[in-house]
Amino acid sequence: MSKVAVVMGSTSDLPVMQDAIDILKGFDIEVDVDIVSAHRTPEKLFDFSKNAHTNGYSVIIAGAGGAAHLPGMVASMSPLPVIGVPVKSSNSIDGWDSVLSILQMPGGVPVATVALNGAKNAGILAAQIIGSSDTCVLDKVILYKEGLKKKVIDGAKSVNGK
Repeated sequence: MSKVAVVMGSTSDLPVMQDAIDILKGFDIEVDVDIVSAHRTPEKLFDFSKNAHTNGYSVIIAGAGGAAHLPGMVASMSPLPVIGVPVKSSNSIDGWDSVLSILQMPGGVPVATVALNGAKNAGILAAQIIGSSDTCVLDKVILYKEGLKKKVIDGAKSVNGK
């Protein structure tokens, strides 16, 4: 069974990151959640990042606001795919600082970046990555996307009566 780590820089990021946790649990993917600050607990960051692949994780979702170094630092030390969630925080410049910090990674250190506060999409992307080698998860992703399609079709019917 695949496992995803959801890490964030502080507890203030949890309301945003909860969307990733919820979507992953909805796909029956095991999720471990932790606070790992790039600036306040660098030793914990190093230990987590260097050992994530040996601790059974398949994907890491890292959310951070402000300078948002967490996703990039994790990606610099881990061979696993890292999905960065820029979080609009109280010390943020409308979230742009977080978006650009995660998005503008140097060549060789990729971080898949979702929209500002886009933890739900990070969870879906993690499930899709896992689904590429786990047909059970893939089937759940397919059903989820069919549900999105049905919601749009039903919405159109309610608007136009057809």
